[in-house]
Amino acid sequence: MDEIEERVRVLLAALIDQEAARVIVPPRQPAPGFWFGGGKLAQDEQGTVWLSGRYRVSGDSRLGLEVGARGLECVLLRSEDGGATFEQVASWSKADLSYEGNEVLSIEGTALYRAADGRWELYVSSEKRAAYPEPLRSFQKRGTGVWSIDRMVGDSPDTLDASTLAPVLVNRAYPGYLQIKDPVVFDLSIGRTAMVFCSHPFSWSSSNTGLALREGTDAGFRVEAWEMVSRGPAWDVAATRITGRMALPQVGILADRARAAVYFYDGAECLRPHEENPLAHHRPRGYSCEEIGGAFWGWDGSFPSLTRLSQLQPMFISPWGTGCSRYVSTLVTGAGILATWQQGQADGSQPLVAHALPMEEVERILSGKEG
Repeated sequence: MDEIEERVRVLLAALIDQEAARVIVPPRQPAPGFWFGGGKLAQDEQGTVWLSGRYRVSGDSRLGLEVGARGLECVLLRSEDGGATFEQVASWSKADLSYEGNEVLSIEGTALYRAADGRWELYVSSEKRAAYPEPLRSFQKRGTGVWSIDRMVGDSPDTLDASTLAPVLVNRAYPGYLQIKDPVVFDLSIGRTAMVFCSHPFSWSSSNTGLALREGTDAGFRVEAWEMVSRGPAWDVAATRITGRMALPQVGILADRARAAVYFYDGAECLRPHEENPLAHHRPRGYSCEEIGGAFWGWDGSFPSLTRLSQLQPMFISPWGTGCSRYVSTLVTGAGILATWQQGQADGSQPLVAHALPMEEVERILSGKEG
């Protein structure tokens, strides 16, 4: 098992290559608080690569709209060249994503998913105007709401229709996991869909990973675990939120074995910036909106039992700015693996960057062969 984990670590280091990554979607401004990301990659039967995401402008989700508008626009992009370039094909504003009794204050992470019945689903998490449950109203800051997850559907990605929006995951009963966002949706088995999601408590003191399941395509999601994995012991003690799943190719050391997957997560030592002791060992800590990255892995047959690959230190850190490296999404095809993520820059912004590995290189790494 140790040999498999080492090969997977080498693969992830080669895939999430901070220096080799290229910007594919720049933010609205090259400044702190501006980024594009929080989305997912998918591919249709014709080979077109689709990408969902959102543009964010400056603000602070803990402090409300008075300090910035934050998640401003949800978009859908398309690539006909395997992910080398993308063009925008659809856009939804906060007003577009609002419906009766659900006014959107900020757009958060999204997930694009092709259901078993052939329909396409776009899951959009957003902060909506809503009051905290009693007796916790005093914790709610002016201009803030509650996060939840909605879904729109269409026969193809370019026919996704906001008029079909409906809630799929809302929490009012458990204040320790009040805020729900950033869905990761995938097939768990035939007829069963898994949704991994991020949560925050009413007090904004941590961030966890939850799990919800759906039987069939028309049934609703049912929360199976509010903490699918535990927060880490060191660099990720405040936040351990899974934001992407990558099915591992069954090549090299994984050939003729059961199916397995990597689960990328964003971690943070605190949800607020640290003031470091100048005499202490300098290390990337990660904090709210500037998280750094780690990973789990596990056999599909044992899900949701996972093994943490980044036990005492992060795996993915940008060499620029705050070191932020988060919201990893991947697309595995016969040609190779395409990865995207938000990467901190020297100017404080976070564009969406991409890097790809051809399948020949993936097989070489998983076989343990020298390059």
